Amino acid sequence: MSTNSFGSLDQLTVGEATYDIFRLDRVEGSARLPYSLKVLLENLLRNEDGRVVTAEHVRALAAWDPAATAETSTEIQFTPARVLMQDFTGVPCVVDLVAMRDAMTAVGGDPAKINPLIPTDLVIDHSVIADVFGRVDAFRVNADLEFERNHERYELLRWGQQAFDDFRVVPPDTGICHQVNLEYLARVVFTKEGAQRPVAYPDTVVGTDSHTPMINGLGVLGWGVGGIEAEAAMLGQPMSMLIPQVVGLKLTGELTEGTTATDLVLTVAELLRRTGVVGKFVDFFGPGVANVPLATRATLGNMSPEYGSTATIFPVDAETLDYLRLTGRSTHQVELVEAYAKEQALWHDPDHVPDYSQVVELDLSTVEPSLAGPTRPQDRIPLRAAQRAVRGLLAGQTHAEAVRGGVDDGSADSFPASDPYTVGTGVDRDAPPRTGGYGQVDGWPSDPTQIDLDGTPAQIDHGDVVIAAITSCTNTSNPSVMLGAGLLAKNAVERGLRSKPWVKTSLAPGSRVVTDYYERAGLTPYLEQLGFHLVGYGCTTCIGNSGPLIPEVSQAVTGHDLTVASVLSGNRNFEGRIHAETKMNFLTSPPLVIAYALAGSMHVDLLREPLGQDEQGDDVFLKDVWPTSAEIKAAIDANVEARMFTDGYADVLTGDENWQGMTLTQSQTFDWDAASTYVRRPPYFDSMPTEAEPVRDIIGARVLAHLGDSVTTDHISPAGAIRADSPAGKYLTGHGVEAKDFNSYGSRRGNHDVMIRGTFANVRLRNKLVPGVEGGYTRRLPDGEPESIFDAAQSYAEDDVPLIVVAGADYGSGSSRDWAAKGTMLLGVKAVLATSFERIHRSNLIGMGVLPLQLTHGESAEDLGLTGEETYSIIGLEGAEELPGEVTVRVEADDQVRELTARVRIDTPAEAAYYRHGGILPYVLRQMLTS
Repeated sequence: MSTNSFGSLDQLTVGEATYDIFRLDRVEGSARLPYSLKVLLENLLRNEDGRVVTAEHVRALAAWDPAATAETSTEIQFTPARVLMQDFTGVPCVVDLVAMRDAMTAVGGDPAKINPLIPTDLVIDHSVIADVFGRVDAFRVNADLEFERNHERYELLRWGQQAFDDFRVVPPDTGICHQVNLEYLARVVFTKEGAQRPVAYPDTVVGTDSHTPMINGLGVLGWGVGGIEAEAAMLGQPMSMLIPQVVGLKLTGELTEGTTATDLVLTVAELLRRTGVVGKFVDFFGPGVANVPLATRATLGNMSPEYGSTATIFPVDAETLDYLRLTGRSTHQVELVEAYAKEQALWHDPDHVPDYSQVVELDLSTVEPSLAGPTRPQDRIPLRAAQRAVRGLLAGQTHAEAVRGGVDDGSADSFPASDPYTVGTGVDRDAPPRTGGYGQVDGWPSDPTQIDLDGTPAQIDHGDVVIAAITSCTNTSNPSVMLGAGLLAKNAVERGLRSKPWVKTSLAPGSRVVTDYYERAGLTPYLEQLGFHLVGYGCTTCIGNSGPLIPEVSQAVTGHDLTVASVLSGNRNFEGRIHAETKMNFLTSPPLVIAYALAGSMHVDLLREPLGQDEQGDDVFLKDVWPTSAEIKAAIDANVEARMFTDGYADVLTGDENWQGMTLTQSQTFDWDAASTYVRRPPYFDSMPTEAEPVRDIIGARVLAHLGDSVTTDHISPAGAIRADSPAGKYLTGHGVEAKDFNSYGSRRGNHDVMIRGTFANVRLRNKLVPGVEGGYTRRLPDGEPESIFDAAQSYAEDDVPLIVVAGADYGSGSSRDWAAKGTMLLGVKAVLATSFERIHRSNLIGMGVLPLQLTHGESAEDLGLTGEETYSIIGLEGAEELPGEVTVRVEADDQVRELTARVRIDTPAEAAYYRHGGILPYVLRQMLTS
């Protein structure tokens, strides 16, 4: 319970229920704070314990300086109400919990004590692939294929669903985690039992997917984190964060006829990337807020990673309450949200302007139909200029050289798991949108290639569309654009139009509610006549699970090196993400996805040229089939109602016959399959004593990798495809897995034997111990030949030689990846000596028991004449009652010894406790043993 230093504890009565609340108005200065920071302030008040969260933390937030930078901001401890995970990034968290139960059993404890300490939901949405399309049985076939491929992973999750308390698993083929969160899981105001009565407080969430901020549209503060941070939160540990800058985005006016939520979000992406919001919160305010429907707000929150912001949030208002009612939340919950928001000044007041670090304005009436691409979501192209832009791109006149900042690198490398990314302060990572005039193009490369599609001759060329996918929670959560797409399909079919035969079409909504209202509105047959059959409830094309192209199309594209396009209603379009054979990928609204499927080419000017001809041979233009706002509203009013949500989510945890048919033990511990190459018991607790051992100095360490500046977690963490000649590929081959079944590192995150072999194995890694060589190589010192980092680490381990990594500035920026720290520890690395660290990766290293050491005065290894071939000893840890602020680094080479001073970057009492115990997992396990 809070120490209540500010006398903020009070009661709130709603109906017949009374709740404890922590009043914000008891803290001087709270009224001027933006909405997002008020939520953080309440979090500190409620969790103030005098040790982890102190009165000084509360005062620092109340006295927030809008101009404070990362170097001058105060670090605070944030405790989320709950955790949200998807299957790729969530499996390792579950594996670790299962391993903790094994460890508890091994020391004679009760394994049933090991449970998430805050509510945790995992939604399986990242594994379904659009293998089959354009058939009425596509959904069933794809679901069966998904289960066949992922049975080992799903068995673990299914067991966890019944074994853990406060842990729910939404089975595969049900929905996308962010849409399920929006429509079902989120509460806006959370409650839990307190000492005397229930406590009410703002719903907050951290998620292991970068698009977790979608829930910001509902007024729920949440963002994406890495796996170690999520595990810490699950186990009741607070999260360290800096008080961020907050950009206020003032909305005025309202959208005009013919524009959609997607057009708005692409406009905001362009605006905010130009503004520069990386690592900041963005709060919407102003008179235009009331004109933005809730589903559109969620769309805007969803694309926070594409802006670079941590969160992009709307306040609570009448629109919030209407959405809660629409989606079947209880009457009392809606009343509680309204009463709490108004009592705590979290209710939107369009006349109140809080303090912001910067204010940006957007007149909604200036938004126009748009798409974005071909490789970055912030590169918006007005629909009126799309034809000229694409031809210019093909001709090399614009966007010829991609200026890729770190945010884009991290995002591009994140698929298929969509890991949240983090950003350090040493490198500019907010590359602005690329804009420019799209003037007349005199010529563009053309190579019309003949193909035969089931006896029908056709031809494709550069710039033609080969994938048209209605996909992603970004848009499929929005009835306006989804019903708009359905109505457009109906109008098109009735005018005799059909999708071009070379286009792979698919429909993959984020929840079953979408197909329910399509059925009720009678729109499903029209969508299917255009090839938009249901292929699955999951991320599919948006994360690269687009499946193969039509074979004849694929042969033409690869045989003639055609630059063809995908058009999708997703949120990311980095090169190589959507499909290996589509070099151009454009984000746009669901109605325009259908329009481009009808046109079959990016060369068609949709505003001026016909989509096709009707049965009479008359031209049919986009304006002839585009539904009006009034028609869309009428369809929503007639076909979307609360009962659809309550019925649709009544059995959300049940699953299909594949899920229900798994044979599970009722044991408190998991029966690991020794033959599995997807999930294996990790070694974190092997031979772990029940008491933490004294911290020891690190003596006689060798350097495993000597790295330069700006090494990201994408360089460190395993990602992407597994090559047959890599250590991980050889491991899988040795276990009888054929190369075609390797799958990705993302799918095998539950197997440490695969992941450790992919750590530091990025093809772009440059290790100074092997100059001129790129990739995961090193030398075993003092005089070894180049070999894989994994093989060298194994040899060092056999000889009991501890290891360190030497690095430059901004070490560990990029995606916030758990395996960047886990793999480092499992390779035998005891410390990282760097010029500076990215904050989250530094914390993650400590969470795995690896010591972060920072060279003093911003010096680099080169400044100090270090080659990495020396022997290193870290002196000053052993025997100290408290971890020292500095240690001596003894460097030995050629019979010469010198000593350096390095800062111990363990910055909080919680981090010190984790390190003393060898990491957060042993720390929590020992706490549970003694509780």
